[in-house]
Amino acid sequence: MSATTTSGTTEPEAATGPVHILWINAGLSCDGDSVALTAATQPSIEEIVTGALPGLPEIAVHWPLIDFECGPVQGADNFVEWFFAADRGELDPFVLVVEGSIPNEQIKAEGYWCGFGDDPETGQPITTSEWLDRLAPKATAVVSIGTCAAYGGIHAMAGNPTGAMGVPDYLGWDWTSKAGLPIVCVPGCPVQPDNFAETLTYLLYQLAGSAPMIPLDDKLRPAWLFGATVHEGCDRGGYYEQGQFAADYGTPECLVRLGCWGPVVKCNVTKRGWINGIGGCPNVGGICIGCTMPGFPDKFMPFMDAPPGSHVSSNASSAYGAVIRRLRTITAKTLDKEPRWRRPGRAPKTGHRSPR
Repeated sequence: MSATTTSGTTEPEAATGPVHILWINAGLSCDGDSVALTAATQPSIEEIVTGALPGLPEIAVHWPLIDFECGPVQGADNFVEWFFAADRGELDPFVLVVEGSIPNEQIKAEGYWCGFGDDPETGQPITTSEWLDRLAPKATAVVSIGTCAAYGGIHAMAGNPTGAMGVPDYLGWDWTSKAGLPIVCVPGCPVQPDNFAETLTYLLYQLAGSAPMIPLDDKLRPAWLFGATVHEGCDRGGYYEQGQFAADYGTPECLVRLGCWGPVVKCNVTKRGWINGIGGCPNVGGICIGCTMPGFPDKFMPFMDAPPGSHVSSNASSAYGAVIRRLRTITAKTLDKEPRWRRPGRAPKTGHRSPR
């Protein structure tokens, strides 16, 4: 389901039937990304599923969080049968969404770390990694939602027993789908709701032939969402410039001395907010701990400690910030007065000059 453009690049062909979204939340995770997506508003998951957005292809979502009437092999219908159908090549096109990190099933003598449904031939659980092996080659696109699926996250930190990794580490960072799409990673712990909803919408428009190849950065994140740092969109950024730093939580100043990594972390949550434009970690008093970065969590620990170099930068900022504040105070006083041709009193006065 792809076509070659005049430039030689491969673009997915427009979808002609319903696009199935197969969501596996059976990786190592807390399901926090699924829960977060229910708060999306730009667009909402309801707008995506019901086709309320103009130009979207028809959607069929197979997502455990909303298919609450049936489990993997029981209930109103056999939920896992959709995944078997995709494995048999009966669903085309489909987007595979993976939530949670992928454990290494080869590092133990017996048992398994995590799975999803049972193999009808053997009666044994099908591991999450086996589902990836089966479905990824047949998928039109593979999307990793949340930092665990994108880069391994908490479960992949040093000393873990499972050998957990992100989907790009499992499939390969240069892996592409049969439609020529690289893995799309939307990190966050959990994911910012609108970031994922917008990314999924972009992919659906691309499959409908209405959007160009999705632009990703070198860590497979949507470039337009993760091109700026937390600091660049932070409500507290002006305090940093003026050399004003919080010594305790609960004050409005910059939080870098309390352990905020915002100046170096690529994330738009301070600019976008969390729900309907409201919230975002430093905006509401929490430090940034770098959860959208591939180095999370190991490279950001111990949490709550000032990042390397923060004392040097904050001390320099404090020095020139004091001068800036003084100069701005002087300027503010002059601007806080009416022009000299307007004086308090009953007689009307203006800056009007007669042309004569």
